[in-house]
Amino acid sequence: LNVWATWCAPCRAEMPTLDRLQERLGGEGFDVVALSVDRAGASAVRKFFDQIGVKLPVFTDQDGTAIRALGLFGLPATLLIGPDGNELARLAGPAEWDTPEMVSLFEGIIVRELDQTGERR
Repeated sequence: LNVWATWCAPCRAEMPTLDRLQERLGGEGFDVVALSVDRAGASAVRKFFDQIGVKLPVFTDQDGTAIRALGLFGLPATLLIGPDGNELARLAGPAEWDTPEMVSLFEGIIVRELDQTGERR
């Protein structure tokens, strides 16, 4: 879960890497969810995604409910959530999500988490 906004420069910069991560690993056991806190809503997010060629689904939290519930204090913020819904890790700030090192890290976590939940055979 990546919490971001179109007015946040670091958020904008990392969005293509999140899109590429979804293209690479998305599917069974892993999905990138980008949750925008833009008050302008889904149309502003879709316009930005279209401009940069991002294909992620649009999710919005215009009233900030998620930020408050998750205890977030800055953007971007990314939470890795396991199949059971529990938070596995959290990163405050931007990252390059599609580097070989990050992909390898996520692949290991996916295998571990799916094996632990019995969802992978």
